[in-house]
Amino acid sequence: MSQTQSPSAPRLAGRTAIVTGGSRGIGAAVARRLAADGARVAVVYRSNSNEANAVVESIRKTGAEAIAVQADVADAASVNTMVTTVREAFGAIDILINNAGILEGQPVGEIDQTSFDAQFRTNAFSVILVTQAVLPHVPARGGHIVNVSSSLVYRPRAGLAVYAASKAAVDGLTHAFAVELGPRNITVNAVAPALTRTDMTAPIPDEVKDRMRESTPLGRLAEPEDIADAIAFLASDDARWVTGRTLKTDGGFI
Repeated sequence: MSQTQSPSAPRLAGRTAIVTGGSRGIGAAVARRLAADGARVAVVYRSNSNEANAVVESIRKTGAEAIAVQADVADAASVNTMVTTVREAFGAIDILINNAGILEGQPVGEIDQTSFDAQFRTNAFSVILVTQAVLPHVPARGGHIVNVSSSLVYRPRAGLAVYAASKAAVDGLTHAFAVELGPRNITVNAVAPALTRTDMTAPIPDEVKDRMRESTPLGRLAEPEDIADAIAFLASDDARWVTGRTLKTDGGFI
């Protein structure tokens, strides 16, 4: 699966990557990091076109290639159109980062089907849809898929049962897809971040953030770049012998 390159070539030179939820937070950091490693990057967004275009512009200023593509990752037709656009722009697709997600908090007595369906469709079913759409365009040498799970799978918090369950589904899909796609030299892994400083987590009360910080051996919260660096490893041939695993990118949260 390894591809011979000159010693000075970026490790993702010649590769194409799709990053869903790439307009902000962890997704934006991942898009920038993969581009810095030499990949051509498709920044997929649902509604934040200005933010997505800003990420693309920041990548292009470095001399790397990037495009912004709108898609609803929970809708099959929209996903297929997005993948076709990326294919036409960049050719074969080597890397898929399934990062798009939503979080809605509800105590157990208030969980409703609308919120349940929305979180499972966006957080879990989208992993299926986007992976299915990308697979026909992965080259014969193989590729890498990285899904974004959550530390809440392992340490759920009150009011976030459905979100944690949807991310547990992501873990299950990750490990099962790895078994199925291994013969095609496609690795499938996940990262499970704890609380990360993004606009999605900005509304969380400071006292909760303080407790998280105090429970982390490194004494701080994660930055999006911390998660992006781990994803970049799993998206490269440096991780060619790692598949079917979820990496806890939680700073040792205890």
